[in-house]
Amino acid sequence: MNIVDKIRALCSERTITIAELERNLGLGAGTVSRWDVRVPGADKVQKVAEYFDVSTDYLLGRSDIPKWATNEDVIVFDQALKRNSVIMSYNGIELSEEDKLQLEGMIKAMLWEKIQQNKGGN
Repeated sequence: MNIVDKIRALCSERTITIAELERNLGLGAGTVSRWDVRVPGADKVQKVAEYFDVSTDYLLGRSDIPKWATNEDVIVFDQALKRNSVIMSYNGIELSEEDKLQLEGMIKAMLWEKIQQNKGGN
């Protein structure tokens, strides 16, 4: 999902339109839609991140941390990963790098789900 898709989803959650977001942030009409082809300036990304209370890394796709996660959640997550490190082989057969990455992604997704459940989320 690119930055425009993420902003659309965030707008949908808040039940506002992209045009309303642009007005609220003092951006020109159509500015956000143009970010599909042109990289926005850091100041504009920061405005959007602050408006929706998400990180700029989340908007820019630099992080696999869910948008609802707090800094404390990230610490808990990192500790859980360290405690639960897994030897990625079976019966002496080493997994490929692609398999390891896929397995790591599944483990991370499951950990984030458990952290969210413990917080009382869905």
